[in-house]
Amino acid sequence: MNKNTKLICLQNVVLVFFIIWLSSCSGSKRHSSSGSQVDEVIKAARSYTGTPYRYGGTTRAGMDCSGLLQVSFRAAGLDIPRTSKEQSKFGKKSSLATLQEGDLVFFAANKGRGKITHVGMVTEVKGKKDIKFIHASTKLGVVENNIFSKYYRAIFIKATRPFL
Repeated sequence: MNKNTKLICLQNVVLVFFIIWLSSCSGSKRHSSSGSQVDEVIKAARSYTGTPYRYGGTTRAGMDCSGLLQVSFRAAGLDIPRTSKEQSKFGKKSSLATLQEGDLVFFAANKGRGKITHVGMVTEVKGKKDIKFIHASTKLGVVENNIFSKYYRAIFIKATRPFL
C-alpha cells in the first residue's frame, strides 16, 4: 500500500468510528437506560384516557391524579408514593425549561399558598411551548393537556424527574 491509500483507509476508519459514535448519541430527551420504562409508564397511563375522576380511585371505574400515576408506574414494575404531595418528593428536581417525557409535574389549586394538590406526567415534548402531560382532571377524567395552557401554567409549582 502506498502512503495515499493508507491515509484514505485511516480516514475511513475515523469516519466509521465517528458515525458509530454519533448514532449512539440519543436524539431523545431522556436517558436510554430508562427509555423503555418511560414508554411503558406513558402507555399504561394513556390506556386510562377517558376514565372518570374519583377521589382516591385507582381503577378504570374512577381514579384521581396521583392514583393514575401510581398504577401506571406499577404497570412498568415501579413503585412510587400514593399522594401527589409524596410524589413531589420522588425523583430529581427539574424545571419547565428542561421537561422530558416521564417527568412529573405538580400544581396547586391556590398557587399563592404553594400547597401541591395535583400531579400529572409529561407524555410528549413537541417544542418549548408544546408539552403534553396526562392527568386525572376532576371535570374531564383522565386527559392530556398542554402544560403551557394559560390555566396550567398559572398553577404550576414544580417538576421532578423520576427516571434518572
